Amino acid sequence: MDNYLPDELLKKLAGINGFNEAAFEQVHYHPQPITSVRFNIKKHEQFQHSPAITHPRFNLNEQVPWCAYGFYLEERPQFTFDPLLHAGAYYVQEASSMFLWEILSQRFERHAPIKVLDLCAAPGGKTTLLASYFTNALIVSNEVIKTRANILYENIVKWGAENIVVTNNDASDFKRLKNYFDVIVVDAPCSGSGLFRKDAAAVEEWSENNVQLCSQRQQRILADIHTSLKQDGVLIYSTCSYSEAEDECILDWLQDNFSFSSIPLNVNNNWNIVETQSLKHKAFGYRFWPHKLKGEGFFIAALQKNEGENNVRQNQLSLPVASNKEINLVQPDLIKDDWLLFKQQEIIRAVHKQWNNDIAWLQKNLYLKKAGIQLGEIKGNGLVPHHEFALSTIFSEGIVKIELDETQALQYLRKKDVSIQLSHKGWALCTYKNFPLGWIKILHNRVNNYYPTEWRIRKE
Repeated sequence: MDNYLPDELLKKLAGINGFNEAAFEQVHYHPQPITSVRFNIKKHEQFQHSPAITHPRFNLNEQVPWCAYGFYLEERPQFTFDPLLHAGAYYVQEASSMFLWEILSQRFERHAPIKVLDLCAAPGGKTTLLASYFTNALIVSNEVIKTRANILYENIVKWGAENIVVTNNDASDFKRLKNYFDVIVVDAPCSGSGLFRKDAAAVEEWSENNVQLCSQRQQRILADIHTSLKQDGVLIYSTCSYSEAEDECILDWLQDNFSFSSIPLNVNNNWNIVETQSLKHKAFGYRFWPHKLKGEGFFIAALQKNEGENNVRQNQLSLPVASNKEINLVQPDLIKDDWLLFKQQEIIRAVHKQWNNDIAWLQKNLYLKKAGIQLGEIKGNGLVPHHEFALSTIFSEGIVKIELDETQALQYLRKKDVSIQLSHKGWALCTYKNFPLGWIKILHNRVNNYYPTEWRIRKE
């Protein structure tokens, strides 16, 4: 293989803790494919009625050591043709980035009623991890690029969590939300050297000039969102770059310009994650070298903000609540919980009542693509259910379900006709291995497939 690693990069890495040039080159010139997934524990517990994590196609012999529900696969399957992926039973996520779970576990109780921002969220890996870790938090998942925001929305819908708001905003827009978030995760756009093994295009696009441009953009993003983090709030910063200019130097820049304290982490020595410190302020960072562990190149650090205020000043707002008639139409289909049903035109959505004011406040200040679970649209004397409702975990056991085999499930996911012989007429929820896939409507002479056209499997 030709020498594709940039000499300029190798020279820059020479003095960094944990770097070994020969070993680094070996894993790039003779890569061993690594595939890892993280399971959606809430769906497994609810739809399999067991906390055991199983999959008919996966051999789950090795857990990702720093994430409770992350596992390595022995080989990479064709995920597109696995109905359980489309059902949101798991997320295909690179193992190194799952270390976010470990940081959260060292700082936060899982049931903490806090507000979290995942600023650069597409395609959704860290947001779905946040939603699995925090059982009682409000998570704002943002992506500035519209096309990537659409991908983010799709993955969040499949995950099914009701505590996520998806937004499509620039980082500067969050200046309107001063002292609002308890946690901000910034997985910053970067030069991508940590992805060289997986993405040949990242090598072609890399240059030291691009590293400097990325560093400047990272500083601009962090400056924009700084005021929206509460005093004592936690900023988690990460990149998939090896360059100090995008990693340790950013930590020094943060402490030069704002009042932050570095948060050291307790890391198991057997994991071979390398702790580093920035040159000026000795801020702690954690490097994932692919020649030392099973994962791609990654950098992550946590800092605590020491300025600002603890309490956000926001007006008391309220979402437009659905009428009693509309509530009575929808309520029997919901798990009995502390839900607020609110309307956007004829669309009915469900959120936990505790987040009523917050979602109204976010709606006033940001562009929201999704808030809570879209249940459907009121038409006549009934509800036309939405796909978000199908993939959520909030519908009651009274919903009519139809279990599909694998062939039928793939037909359904291709938005093709599904042959079903049932006496039931009306709406029904298609499932595979007891995991919901989406709605059908059974009429007298046909079955209408309501799987979203834009999400259908196009491959045969």
